Amino acid sequence: MDWLYILMPISGVTIFWPGLVILGIGVGIIGGFFGMGGAWMVTPGLNILGFPMAFAIGTDIAHMAGKSLISTMRHGKFGNVDYKLGLIMLVGTVVGFEAGAQCVMYLERLGNVEKVVRWVYVALLLFIAWMVFHDVAVRRRKEREAAARGEALAKDATGIDWAKSLHAIKIPPMVHFKEAGIYCSAWLPVFVSFLTGVLAGILGIGGGLIRMPALIYMIGCPTHVAVGTDLFEVMISGLYGAATYTFKGRTELVAALIMLVGAACGAQIGAVATKYIKGYGIRIAFGACVIGCMVSIILKLIQPFVPSMAGILNSMATVLVLGFVSFISIYIAVKMVQGARAELAAKRQNAGN
Repeated sequence: MDWLYILMPISGVTIFWPGLVILGIGVGIIGGFFGMGGAWMVTPGLNILGFPMAFAIGTDIAHMAGKSLISTMRHGKFGNVDYKLGLIMLVGTVVGFEAGAQCVMYLERLGNVEKVVRWVYVALLLFIAWMVFHDVAVRRRKEREAAARGEALAKDATGIDWAKSLHAIKIPPMVHFKEAGIYCSAWLPVFVSFLTGVLAGILGIGGGLIRMPALIYMIGCPTHVAVGTDLFEVMISGLYGAATYTFKGRTELVAALIMLVGAACGAQIGAVATKYIKGYGIRIAFGACVIGCMVSIILKLIQPFVPSMAGILNSMATVLVLGFVSFISIYIAVKMVQGARAELAAKRQNAGN
């Protein structure tokens, strides 16, 4: 079975290449569907396959850039990308990311960067999970109240209305974002992207995990447009990151290309699935992913307190991350197939009439 293993020319490690394809497919589906680069899933996956951590990070970023490019092109065809909004937010993202990186350098000088970053990560994920499921709960309550009055809740109704309050702040220049269907101050997306950029810089991730819910709850984008626009930003930041890590000799381009074979297929599935799973279906699945990620980080955080179980806890964290990749990917693919079948059946019925 030697043909299933390949020597990586830069890192010098031997890798089970079908594992790279499977990881690429799974994260391609999830990234195309949620608009996330997937660093929190791919990096530990590459590490468990045998890559040193520095190469795992660099290779993940290179793969993320290519996958996000594929996903952005597909979402663009569906009208899910607001390029004007993405370009305006890029300004705040770049400045914020640099500010976050400087915070990390300061914490490193103090000698407690790892502990602080992990706890910030847990607090952020806990907040995002609460926000998503609180939004779903409030919207369902509104649906029940509307049904009790004999009315139907508007399709664009939301549970959390933070965006409406922020849109009321009329600081020139005011900008209309056509694809997102919103009209607000240009400073709002710049400010939001700066905050998400700071967090992304501190946490060392592409930012999709933070920016996608920010686009929904703070800027007011429809969920599918938030996914596509976020991928557009992940693509640009990923290309920059890939160039940086490649220059430092920490990118295994062969592995990135192998993963892209799977990601090219997975990203198409994830992007197409947003056509059939709209709004709150995407948000609930996203919330489940956030919880899985948060639990895996907590398992790593408690390892120093129970050193005798460090190996078991580390394995549990890895299995949890990869298990969520597999489960959510299968869920998205199944829902896409069901939606496509329903659409074809409806077309046949209309043709018959």
